[in-house]
Amino acid sequence: MSTPQLVVHHDKELMARAAAARLVTKIVDAQASRGHASVVLTGGRNGNGLLAALAAEPARDAVDWARLDLWWGDERFLPEGDPERNVTQAREALLDSVPLDPARVHAMPASDGPYGGDADAAAEAYATELAKAADPENHGPVPTFDVLMLGVGPDTHVASLFPELPAVRETDRMVVGVHGAPKPPPTRISLTLPAIRSAREVWLLAAGEDKARAAAIALSGAGEVQAPAAGAYGRSRTLWLLDSAAASQLPRSLYPPASP
Repeated sequence: MSTPQLVVHHDKELMARAAAARLVTKIVDAQASRGHASVVLTGGRNGNGLLAALAAEPARDAVDWARLDLWWGDERFLPEGDPERNVTQAREALLDSVPLDPARVHAMPASDGPYGGDADAAAEAYATELAKAADPENHGPVPTFDVLMLGVGPDTHVASLFPELPAVRETDRMVVGVHGAPKPPPTRISLTLPAIRSAREVWLLAAGEDKARAAAIALSGAGEVQAPAAGAYGRSRTLWLLDSAAASQLPRSLYPPASP
């Protein structure tokens, strides 16, 4: 378990640009070291804002996009191409504009796919896909992702792990179907906390006043069942990327004194 580190930016636009530049560096370093990189994307306004900033970042050309594996932390269980699906939004924000290898873009199944409306079967299939991509040195049923990004909800949820619901309590499965989510759509697919914790680095993104209470709760010792964001951490690094509004309720002991 890595101790959370905080970086607080003046506003969400600066946060998105800085996070995009940081991500380019991590991908390039991983590719230089191992020949490939693996990143888990997140949806929502902050995740999509980061991807849009990356699309406009000149340094994006330093990435060898054909040697990048992309996964998702969660997905809305909706038909393929639905504008509310995270993968649809990611394609619009960035993916359609860079030369990715389609075989390395690992979208979660859609509700009109081979598993029909069975979110649990779709989740099991995604877990199988993750297991096939795991190398022996990963020592587990999922790859050791280089960076796994998560948006933080106002209720402290991450991915589609909501407070007190069964998915956040899962300790064995890497991917689960989520039913009765408190925000629409109610049916989703999500990585679990054990899968999230397999990543080398976990980045939690929070911008806006509506995220301030969630950040303060998650960073002040709350339990992961009550505050799922508190249970999201990486093997070597856990990084909270915030704007000043989202950091406004943090205890001064946590607030980094020299954040950009």
